Amino acid sequence: MMNHVQTAKKPKIKIRTRLHHFGHAVWEARFIYLILLPGFLYFAIFQYGPMSGLVLAFKKFNAGLGIWGSKWVGMQNFKRIFATPAAITAIRNTFEINLARLVFQFPVGILLAILLNEMRGTKVKRIYQTIYTFPHFLSWITVSAILTDFFSSNGAINATLTSLGMEKVNFLSNTAFFRPLLYLTHNWKEMGWSSIIFMAAIVAVDQSLYEAATVDGAGRVQRIWHITLPGIKATIITMFILEVGRVMNAGFEQIFYLQNAAVKSVSEILDTYVYAITFQSTPSYGFSTAVGMFKAVINLVMLVLANFMVKKIDGNGMFG
Repeated sequence: MMNHVQTAKKPKIKIRTRLHHFGHAVWEARFIYLILLPGFLYFAIFQYGPMSGLVLAFKKFNAGLGIWGSKWVGMQNFKRIFATPAAITAIRNTFEINLARLVFQFPVGILLAILLNEMRGTKVKRIYQTIYTFPHFLSWITVSAILTDFFSSNGAINATLTSLGMEKVNFLSNTAFFRPLLYLTHNWKEMGWSSIIFMAAIVAVDQSLYEAATVDGAGRVQRIWHITLPGIKATIITMFILEVGRVMNAGFEQIFYLQNAAVKSVSEILDTYVYAITFQSTPSYGFSTAVGMFKAVINLVMLVLANFMVKKIDGNGMFG
C-alpha cells in the first residue's frame, strides 16, 4: 500500500519540478517574452480569435438567430462548392494562375538579387535597389489605373500602334493577354521587394569562397552557380515552400482591379468568387465561409506536401 502511495506521489513531484523549472526559465527570459507579447496578442486576437467563425461553414446562417443559434447543415455547404459550375471554374483558375506564378514570378526575385549583388559600386547598387523596390509601395488600384491608361483602346500603347500603321489591340478585354499581363505587372511591382530577402541571404555567404574561386580561375557565372546559389539554397527552399502553401491565394487585389466581364472566364478566382457571392448577390455566409475554409485546407495540404517532397528530393525541408 505504501509503495502505491509513493508511486502516485512521484509523478506529482516531477510535474511540480518541471513547472518550477519552466517558470524559472520564463522569468529569466521575461524581457524577451515581453518584446514578443505584442506579436502573440496580434495573432491571438486577429488570427486565432476569428477562427471561431468557421462554424458558419457548417450552418445555414440566420441573422435573427445568430451564429450559434442558426441551423446546422453539416457538409451541405461544402457539397455545394463542387455542385456549382462557377465555383469549379474559380478553383481551376486559382490553381492555374498560381502554378504559373511559381514559374514566372518566384524566380524573378532570386534573379534580381543575384544581378544586384554582381553590380560594382555600392551607391549604384542602392540606387537600382530603391528603383526596383519603390513600386511595391504603390497600391494595386493605382497600378490598375496606370495600366488602364496605357493599355485601353485609346491608351498610349494603342496610340503608338496606330501611329505606326498597325491595328489597335484590345489588351484588357482579351483572354489571351490577361494572365501574361498579371505576371508582368506583378513582377514590375513586387520583384524588388521579393529580392530583399535573397539579397540578405547572399550577403551572409562567406566572401572568402568567392576570393578562392577567383584565384582558381572561376568566371562570374561559375561563381554564381557553385557558390551563390548553393549558399542561398535554404532560403530559396523555405520561400518556395511558403509560396506553394499560398497556392489558393492568387492575388485578390490585382485581379479584382484588372478584371472585367470580358475576361471573367480566365480571371475569376476563389477570392473574387467569394466576394461576388457575399457582396454582389444575396449573401450566403455559410457557403462563402465554406469556400474560404476549403481554400485554407488546400493551402495547408499543399504546404505540407511541398515540404515533404522537397525534403525527399533534397534532404532539407522548411525546418531543416
